[in-house]
Order: sequence, then C-alpha cells, then structure tokens
Amino acid sequence: MENIYSIKGQLQKVYAAYSKFIDKGVQFLLALVTFYMINHDLGFMEILSNPLITLGLAVICAFLPMIFTVLAAAALILVQMASVSLGIMAVTAAVFLIMFVFYVRFSPRMAVYILLTSLAFLCHIPYVAAVAFGLMAGPSVVIPLICGTVAYYMIDYVETSASALKGGEEGMIGQLMEYLKQVFQNKEMIVMLIALIIVTLLVYQLHRMSVNHAWKTASAAGAVAGIVIVAAGSAMLGVKVSYPELIIGSVAAVVVGLVLELAFFAVDYSRTESVQYEDDEYYYYVKAVPKILVAAPEKTVKRINRRSAGDAQETEIIDTEQIRRKAAPEEDGKTEDEAEQKRPEAGRKKGGHKKAPHAKAGSVTGSITGALADNVDELLLTKRLQEELSLDGDKNNK
Repeated sequence: MENIYSIKGQLQKVYAAYSKFIDKGVQFLLALVTFYMINHDLGFMEILSNPLITLGLAVICAFLPMIFTVLAAAALILVQMASVSLGIMAVTAAVFLIMFVFYVRFSPRMAVYILLTSLAFLCHIPYVAAVAFGLMAGPSVVIPLICGTVAYYMIDYVETSASALKGGEEGMIGQLMEYLKQVFQNKEMIVMLIALIIVTLLVYQLHRMSVNHAWKTASAAGAVAGIVIVAAGSAMLGVKVSYPELIIGSVAAVVVGLVLELAFFAVDYSRTESVQYEDDEYYYYVKAVPKILVAAPEKTVKRINRRSAGDAQETEIIDTEQIRRKAAPEEDGKTEDEAEQKRPEAGRKKGGHKKAPHAKAGSVTGSITGALADNVDELLLTKRLQEELSLDGDKNNK
C-alpha cells in the first residue's frame, strides 16, 4: 500500500505542475467518448458519424468551457434525430430547452453531471454515476441525475424504434404521442430513477457518518440497495431487467467508490483519536482520523571525480615502470656523452708517474660516475612525471 500512496503523491505533484493541460486532456477525452457513443447509437447521418468530424468537434470543445460540450452533445442528438423525424426532434428539443431554462443556466457547472449520467447509461453502468455522485457531490446532484436519465431514454427509444418512426406527414401526430408515451410513461425509466435517487442519497448520507470505513460502507450499501430496488421494482411493475448487467454495474460502482476513496479520502483508521472538551455552553466530542501521507522517495546522485571550482584535481595512477622504460633511451644517450667527456680526463690522469694516486683517482672517478648516474636517473624520472602531469592538466583545461 505504501507504494500506491507514494504513486498517488507523485501524481498529485504532476497534476499540480500541469493541471491546465491535464484538465484540457480530460475534457477532450470526455467530449470524444460522448460524441462517439451518440453517433454509435444514433448514427443515422453518415456525415456526422465520420470519425474525423467527431475528433474535430471534441478538439474544439476541449478549449471551451464544459457547458459547451453539453450543448454540443445536445445539438448532435437533435441533428441525428432530425434525420429520423422532425417531430421527434422538435419534442426532444423542447425537453432540452426546459432543462436548460429551468436548471442549466442557473447552475452551469452542474451540467457536466447530466453528461456523465447519460454517458454512464450508454455504457450500461448507471450505478457508477449514482455512487460517484453520492461520494463527491451533494443532494443537489439529483436534478442533473434525473435530466441525464430522461435524455438517455429518449435516445434509447429513438434507437430501437427508428424504423417505425420514419414515415410521412400523416403519421407525425401519432408518432409524437407514441414518443411521449414511451419515454415519460416508461416503467423501466421510473424504476431506474427511483433506484438512482435512493442510491445517491444513501451513499451521500453514509459516507458523511463518523464511522470507520464510511466510504467503503457507503459504496457497498449503495450497490446492494440498487440491486434490491431494481429487483423489487421489476417484480412489482413487470419490468424486464438484465440481472448479469445489473450485478456487473453494481460491482463496477463499488470499484469506482474504492478508487475515489483512495484518491480523495485516504485516512488511517488505526490511529483514530477521540477528543472531548467543553466551553461555557457546550460539550464537544471530536473524532480525529489522521490522513495517510507518504513522502515520495528522493533520489540523490553522488558524482565522483568531478572538479570543484578550481580546487580539487583528479587523482591519476601513473605506471612508473612505463616511464622508466621511456626514459631509458634518453639516459643511455646522455651517459655515453658524459663518458666521452670523461675519457680525456682519464687519459691525462694516466700520464702520471705515481701508480697509487692513479688508482685512487680511478676509484674516485668511478664513485662520482655512479652517483651521477643515480642522480640522472632520478632527475629523468622527476622530469617525466612533471611532463605527464602537465599534459593531463592541459587536456582537462581544454
């Protein structure tokens, strides 16, 4: 778990640094998925169903406020319905206009919940929207939840009855009446509305309670309540329900609830503290639950053999044997020259008559020659070392 919380902290830092770009990217993806699902279900106009048109429209909406994405989705639905029946399009436009006049224009930020609700229905996971709205929003989200549900069932009816709705002007009134009846008297829609409203309010109330693991409890309770309400409603009203789809959607809702808890309400219940204090008028009972904060690991890089500002020098290992071998030819040449210079002196000393001084001079000369040879060897080695170090220093400076 620590790795997960560490990754969460790193993602928060990335979002803080690039929030504008990430928000626009999420808005683009939301618009792209919405327009694709609408064209997939209502693909009556081939021009609008072109992927390039869908992509271009999503790019434009990404640089505009979210309300324009909702309006573009509504306009796309109306244009697709117009290719089926102008009367159906007119009734749908009237419903959208009522939603806009009485709600959206007063709460433009809540319009995205209408879009998300319809998108959840199109993906066959409506309880994901109910659980997520209950955890992240308040009771006021019920109104856009209703609007999004109605919008989905209008799309669903036109999709399933498109062949019957296409006709001449003679049957337009009958089509309109049938459309209104099938949408607003749809028992399945009524059952789903009741279930979604109850689930949203139940999740909202439970996740605010001061009990341990309130968010997990709220998500699980909301999913179970949704299954029970839909099953009871289908039995009472005779509505056909796909139970595998219902169960899968409920499990997905619980998973989304856990992800939202990890992202927005990560706390450590094992370190919960209860505090009691009072003032002149009240007694206070406070439950303090600490947040889980895991610091991201910091990597330190240690640089080796890097020069500081003119102070430190690199340490280099020098092979003295190699230097001796290089210096050997020079030493031999110099010793031969010195021997040639010493030969006349030796010849002059040989001309003396006393034998003992001659031997003594020869021994002295030999000792001097040996000392000079040793000194020359040391001098050559020292000079060679100095030349090597000076060459390395010049290379590093360059």
